[in-house]
Amino acid sequence: MIKCCIFDLDGTLLNTLKALAYTTNLVLKHFGLGPVTEEQMKHFVGDGYQMQLRRALHSCGDEDEKHLEESFLLYTRLFAENCLYQVQPYEGIPELLAGLKERGIKIAVLSNKPHARTVENIESVFGKEYFDYIAGEQPGIPKKPDPAGVMKILEAFAVKPEECLYLGDTNTDMKTGLGAGLVTIGVTWGFRDRTELEAFHPYDIIRHPSELLTRILNGI
Repeated sequence: MIKCCIFDLDGTLLNTLKALAYTTNLVLKHFGLGPVTEEQMKHFVGDGYQMQLRRALHSCGDEDEKHLEESFLLYTRLFAENCLYQVQPYEGIPELLAGLKERGIKIAVLSNKPHARTVENIESVFGKEYFDYIAGEQPGIPKKPDPAGVMKILEAFAVKPEECLYLGDTNTDMKTGLGAGLVTIGVTWGFRDRTELEAFHPYDIIRHPSELLTRILNGI
């Protein structure tokens, strides 16, 4: 019986692609580089903002990473100003979350986005205290796909791995959920394609949030 659901944020709960691309391009412009496209950004994100910037800089020819350290500082400041730029929930997500809450299933967010920005995204769209647990990148806790963040959520909810479902849109998410022993489901409405998700053999891959409630009602 599923007692909780852990969601990735970018590309799973919220379409944040425009905010990520906009801020990244502001950073690149500062160095006379870019811009990168939103399609490129889909493959830069998922492993934290530092890796995102490294990939963006490499794509623009800065393979020696001479701008990397400065880009971290600049991005942190600019993203605090722009992290909600055209952010919106994916179709069907509000209804899915409401359905889970109606059934007494705990909902959590685990993201590699900086923690303060994760909280800001979630609370701005869904309201404060709507989610039972929100966690972004924080000092002392390894980023996904390390299972440490998942384990903290399981402990907080007092549930076993097999009682928890993990939903995400990238290879990092598949590694996270499967590595922690959770029922892991890939989603195709986010930043990556079905082929990437299938390579990790998750429990299932869905095309719309409404399919998740059906899976739960059918006894995942």
